[in-house]
Formats: sequence, C-alpha cells, structure tokens
Amino acid sequence: MQALAELTLFDDLPTLIAAVVAVFLVGLSKGGLGGAFALMGVPILALVMSPLQAAALLLPVLLMMDAVSLWAWRGWYDRATLMHLLPGAVTGIALAWATAAYTSEALVRLMVGLVALGFVARMLLARSGGPPRGQSRLRGGFWGMGAGFTSFVAHAGGPPFQVYVLPLRFDPKLYTGTSVIFFAVVNLIKVGPYVALGQFDRVTLVSAAVMLPLAAVSTLMGAQIIRRMRAEVFYPFMYAMIALVGLRLVWDALRALI
Repeated sequence: MQALAELTLFDDLPTLIAAVVAVFLVGLSKGGLGGAFALMGVPILALVMSPLQAAALLLPVLLMMDAVSLWAWRGWYDRATLMHLLPGAVTGIALAWATAAYTSEALVRLMVGLVALGFVARMLLARSGGPPRGQSRLRGGFWGMGAGFTSFVAHAGGPPFQVYVLPLRFDPKLYTGTSVIFFAVVNLIKVGPYVALGQFDRVTLVSAAVMLPLAAVSTLMGAQIIRRMRAEVFYPFMYAMIALVGLRLVWDALRALI
C-alpha cells in the first residue's frame, strides 16, 4: 500500500476502494448497461478527491473501456446516426473548451437532468413510446452538440445522445454498438483540450494505469449482460436508467447551486 500511495492518488484504503467501485460501475455502463452507472463515477471519486481530479483520472480509463467496447461490439453500428451526431459533438466539445473558464458544471448538470426527465416523461405519456422516429440531420446535430458539450463539462453526454437515438427503436445490440463508437470518438477528441487545460500529470496517469485491468473486465461484463437482453426488456430498462440519471443530475446540481 505504501508503494501504491507514493506513485498514485490512492494514498489510503478508502480512496482505493472508491476508485475500484467507480471504475467497476463505469465499466458496466461502457459495456452497454445504462448511463446511470457511468454518472456515478465522478461523484463517487469526488468523495475522496476533487471533482476535476476525478474527471481527469477517469478519462484515460474511459479510453481503455472504449477500446474494449469497440472490440466487443465490432460490426454493430448505424452509420447514418453517427454521421448526424458526430459533427455536432465536435462543435459541442469545441464550445465547451472555449468556455471552460466560465461554465458552471452544476448548471450544466441541472439542464441535462431536466432534459432527461422531460424525455422520460414524454415517453411515459406516449405509453408505448410511439412508432420508430426517422433520422434527422438537424435534430442529430443539435443533440450531438449537446452530448459533446455536456460530456466535456460534466461527463454527462448520455442523456442528449439517448434523446436522439432511443426513439429510433434500434435493436439493443445496434443501439449499444452505435453509442460505443460515438462516445469513443468523443472521448478521444476530449484528450487534447484536457491536456491543454492542464488536467493530466504523472501521478494521475499512473493511477489510471492501475485501474486499466478492472476497466477491461467490467466493460466486458456489461457487454455480456446486454447481449442477452431482449428489446422488450432493454427499452424499459434504458428509460428507467435515464430517469435515474436525470434525478441524480438534478439532485447534484441543486446541492451545488443552493
């Protein structure tokens, strides 16, 4: 433990436990098991370190998870969805980078949380969720920009992505594979701005490296669970996860703002 403390951020047992729990839950999410788990990563780590340090620690881990997910879900993706979402995402990341010094993370979390809850409410009022919705370059650009911006600022890009993609009513494997590629690209693009903002140092990178084996295992576990999930189970599960995400984001934001 002493050697680990000297080289990493894990200078005591509670910090190490928090990191293990956070990485495990985020890995399940990256494998496809719902965005609620992903949003628990930074809050759990923020119990033992600053939120900015927690976000910087998780980004290299997320890149490893992305690599595992890309392998696990290879061949499953919808090209049109990615073409509609990714240009907006790049714009959103650039906007978040340019306004990083002026953007309130709490306010972003509040907005994303309210959007997520509104989306779930609309689906519930429609009962079955209605017929599959068609693709739209305009809607895709808007929600892609929202996903890129909120992913950079608050690691909360899931709800805007889901608002656009879930109404398309893809097969669960096609939905998951498309989301894997989208967020892999988003996370890779975020590296440059994070470096420019001085978010990485040697200790943070070594700490992330220690977590990489757990990141790979938990991501594969999440993928295996989703592969066995039927569409009639997957979509109610995803809507429940979005509701939990929305509630968590609103709660965290209000605690920070009040």
